[in-house]
Amino acid sequence: MAIDSVLNNTKEKMQQTLEALKKDYSTMRTSRATPSLLNRVTVNQYGSEVPIQHVASVSAPDPKSLVIQPWDKNMLSEIEKAIQKSDLGLNPQNDGNLIRLPIPPLTEERRNDLVKNVKKKAEDYKVSIRNTRRDANDEFKAMEKKSEISKDELKRASDQVQKLTDEHVEAIQQICDAKENEILGK
Repeated sequence: MAIDSVLNNTKEKMQQTLEALKKDYSTMRTSRATPSLLNRVTVNQYGSEVPIQHVASVSAPDPKSLVIQPWDKNMLSEIEKAIQKSDLGLNPQNDGNLIRLPIPPLTEERRNDLVKNVKKKAEDYKVSIRNTRRDANDEFKAMEKKSEISKDELKRASDQVQKLTDEHVEAIQQICDAKENEILGK
């Protein structure tokens, strides 16, 4: 039935939004070192920009540092430049074989800025979920207008979309709260 198709499509879009939020949050710096911190950093390799993970292995030997081991030693300086140019505020240490990236503790002011950013991103993703709800409801209304579904079916379908919306908005809030606690060290 067409209603099921729209509902499945809506649920899939909302899930993708949740995954995008998780991915977005994984690149945000907290006081803990994680290799995903460098996911947004790209390196110039033979004239094209590629993610650091494509030219080196990135590991976190301890919670306060990252180690970047390039597969080609000639990439050391390019990786170092890319990290310095990034908005992460980290200072790479190149020893000729690998790059150590100490993760300094966050200041209280920086923590508060990050929390504001986390909340803003969460709100943006909630808006995306609500836009998906609106699109689904518009599709249902168009179906009802063409007499493909009845008013009762429209109401049930709209209620199901609202339930999906509520679940995903709640999930976004839980992810946001967890990230906030991680930044604040709770």
